Amino acid sequence: MTHEPELTSPVDLCRPDGRLNPDAVGWTRRPLHTANLRGWGRAKRWEYWGIVTPDHIVGVVVSSLDYAGVHGLYVLDRATGRETATDAVVPLARGAALPARSGEGEVRARGGGLEIRISQSADGSTIRATAPGVRLDVDVPLPPGHEALGVVVPWSGRRFQYTLKDIGRPVHGTLTLHGQTFEVGGPDAFAVLDHGRGKWPYSITWNWAAGAAPGRAIQLGGRWTDGTASTENALFVEGRLHKIGDELRWSYDRSDWLAPWHITGERVDIRFRPFHERAARTNLALVANETHQCFGRFSGWALTDDGTRTDLDGLVGWAEEARNRW
Repeated sequence: MTHEPELTSPVDLCRPDGRLNPDAVGWTRRPLHTANLRGWGRAKRWEYWGIVTPDHIVGVVVSSLDYAGVHGLYVLDRATGRETATDAVVPLARGAALPARSGEGEVRARGGGLEIRISQSADGSTIRATAPGVRLDVDVPLPPGHEALGVVVPWSGRRFQYTLKDIGRPVHGTLTLHGQTFEVGGPDAFAVLDHGRGKWPYSITWNWAAGAAPGRAIQLGGRWTDGTASTENALFVEGRLHKIGDELRWSYDRSDWLAPWHITGERVDIRFRPFHERAARTNLALVANETHQCFGRFSGWALTDDGTRTDLDGLVGWAEEARNRW
């Protein structure tokens, strides 16, 4: 069982002076935090949707990093390995909209031939994104009783992050890629949301893994939460969240990203076997990023809150390492 407190009422992330609200530290089963960040000072806001289908993997990101908006639309053709990606950097994140509460309002960004618009409501989200050669038009409904993991990670009163990871949402609509339109939907198609709001240290490294199959999903994180007493680990069974409170051990080969990964803890023993690596690097002197996102298949097990072992064989998703100076 986790030792972190579960929050059950709405709460502001920050105090009026902009520092972390101590009452916001904990975890939730649904979006309850309002990210009332103030001003600059290493503030980061982002919305990332990952969509997995039997034919494609799609990534949509809208982000504001104070000094710039960094947005993108990515598509992997799983059969051929062909990647289609458009990235846009917009000074001062002009025109980007990122609401303070997950699931409410509209997320939008535009620049460099890319346009993204995400409408959010209590019933779910609608994602519309266009870029050269790509058009995505999907709905991501929110099933009754579906739970998501919200966590506040406190490095200090001035450095903290609220993350909401929503894994295994149903998705349906269309993806048009280089003139060919594909239907998106069915039991083997799902969407993942990473909603982030916070004030970060200058240099940070994280691991993230997410995978889903009908009735089961896993959310795992590491490194960036070390020493904070907070974790972002959870098992989902039929939409119900089982919080995993211990830090996990991640083992993988940085010289061979497509080699198997191994993620373990008291309630987790997972193998991840990649079939494709997406590598992204930027280096703008003081600002740099290196991300290796590997798509693949999971096997192994995790324990529910009552100790029931859940088989994770057949889950599809990704595991990644990201190193940031920002």
